[in-house]
Amino acid sequence: MNSHRMLRTTVFLTAILWAALCSLPSVMAGGLKLGDLCRLKGQETNTLQGLGLVVGLQGTGDGDAAPKGRALARMMQLMGGPMAVDAAGRLNIEEVGDAKNVAMVFVSATIPTVGAQQGDVLDVTINAISAKSLAGGYLMLTPMLGPRADNPTVYGMAEGRVTVSPDSQPTSATIQGGLKMETSVRASYVQNNRITLVIDRDFADFNTAQRIEDEVNSLTSLTMGDRSVSRLASPNRKTSDGNRESAHARAIDQLHVEVTVPPLYRDNPIKFIAFLLDIPIQLANRSKRVVINEADGVVVIGEDVEIAPVLVTHRNLRIEAGGGGRFVEIGPDGTPSAAKLKSLADALGALDVPTEDLIAIIKTLKAKGDLYGEVIFR
Repeated sequence: MNSHRMLRTTVFLTAILWAALCSLPSVMAGGLKLGDLCRLKGQETNTLQGLGLVVGLQGTGDGDAAPKGRALARMMQLMGGPMAVDAAGRLNIEEVGDAKNVAMVFVSATIPTVGAQQGDVLDVTINAISAKSLAGGYLMLTPMLGPRADNPTVYGMAEGRVTVSPDSQPTSATIQGGLKMETSVRASYVQNNRITLVIDRDFADFNTAQRIEDEVNSLTSLTMGDRSVSRLASPNRKTSDGNRESAHARAIDQLHVEVTVPPLYRDNPIKFIAFLLDIPIQLANRSKRVVINEADGVVVIGEDVEIAPVLVTHRNLRIEAGGGGRFVEIGPDGTPSAAKLKSLADALGALDVPTEDLIAIIKTLKAKGDLYGEVIFR
């Protein structure tokens, strides 16, 4: 009796699990989406910058530096402080020129790819120009400008107690939420009813750009999710004003694909962009790549990376790869297969060869032309 109940429970749980798996988003089954390998032009970070003064230091400021003295005198004047002037009417900086608790600093902040609205707060990074330490200081109210010197627009104001990380230099500091936006910065995606897809550099090549062009050009109003349209829009069909009814893409180079927004979505391009970036896409086989991160000692080798028959001699090692073996692997087409770099790496790993030695061997094979694949250094 219990066994029958357990069997029914198992079948029921299996059915629930199968239903849950079937209801997962298509990204699980469809793999890579267009939005996974590219972004929109205009979807970039932006930098704000400014020159400010940090006060409250413990004798680690700029000392008698003239730029700091002029900036401090000017700030005190703007705040209503009494400042002496010379015969020419210029501020007399001698009164504040030797202040050792003040430092002139370079202030910067990064606006995220989604932009920033008036009233948003962002983190601030501060770097001293000549001070010895910024520990314990306070950044006075600092106007933040854009990266272009000819644009005087003040996008935000930075202020607050600086924090020096124990793991960083004392001349660099941060202020969490130290910048308040005064002007909204919006990302602009659509220009003349066109958007530009920027392919991630890890995927960028002519084949990828062409595949994206083909996939987008195959879209119709129905496949883009508009169920209210009873007929499919032909890629070549045009409206009365001469515009294409469906999306039209054109690969510009291996990094950019320009897409025309269909008339159906001109009033709501965000909806079209959402559909566009959700398109499943299959890329060409990229298993002939070797990615090396020397700083972290990481080597990732694609399964199809081949090497010519070589004799590798490195320090006290001597390994023959391909050509000299008794058994030769036969490929699917009946021809002998070349030696795989992965097999060489496995042999070196079995001998406890350090990663830096493996990287040196890969570099030499690539320089000699005996490695058939792409080597990417991070």
